[in-house]
Amino acid sequence: MIWAVFVAVAGLFIGSFLNVCIYRIPRDESVIWPASHCPGCGEKIKPWDNIPLVSYLLLRGRCRGCSERISPRYPLVEALSALLAVSLLYRFGLTVSFGIYYAWACVLLVITFIDIDYQIIPDRFSIGGIIAGLVLVYWLPVTYRDALIGLVLGAGLLTAVIYGYYFLTGKQGMGGGDVKLLGMIGVFTGWEGVLFTIFMGSLIGTMFGIPWAFLRKKDLKAAIPFGPFLALGALIYVLWGTQTIDWYFGLLG
Repeated sequence: MIWAVFVAVAGLFIGSFLNVCIYRIPRDESVIWPASHCPGCGEKIKPWDNIPLVSYLLLRGRCRGCSERISPRYPLVEALSALLAVSLLYRFGLTVSFGIYYAWACVLLVITFIDIDYQIIPDRFSIGGIIAGLVLVYWLPVTYRDALIGLVLGAGLLTAVIYGYYFLTGKQGMGGGDVKLLGMIGVFTGWEGVLFTIFMGSLIGTMFGIPWAFLRKKDLKAAIPFGPFLALGALIYVLWGTQTIDWYFGLLG
């Protein structure tokens, strides 16, 4: 229990840093310097106004200096980071695998919100994740063989889908960022994780994408990027993949 509390608190503070990454990386700004400041007035945020979740609630979601509204995304990312940390701790225990998968989950969290805002997935995360994963796979419940198959299968499947869609419609579908992202996911989950991620990501994406497109009065292609659903599908696989598969085939049986 004590470790769960410690990991949750650490996850909140790491989530605060992830917010910096989400905001600054697409703008080609340093994530280290300058110190955190209000995007509205530029005033440096005091340490007591930068406590995850707590400061947002005490400030009632507004900057102390200019009263500019603070996006609720900030506490959301902090809470998700803590939730992922605790969930992965219960899944893997206090092991090296836990640390690696939590770092990987943080990368997926940053990718998700950058993709939502800008419809891009920076190569530093996907390609960097592929390289890091192939080095760290020794400490993961994935063999090198499955990691390599996952990489090839993940990138290959989406590449085939992109070219197939273009051949049939003459239009560009998903981007290359999704290809590299699924290849990176394959390194950390193996080929089974790739298949699960595509299935779950497509299912959840359809469930949310169609209502989103209807409400926004747009076509489905413009509704929402696919990267966040791939990230969600991959996290579900790592946390509850076996149970989810057993439940699904139990329904079929």
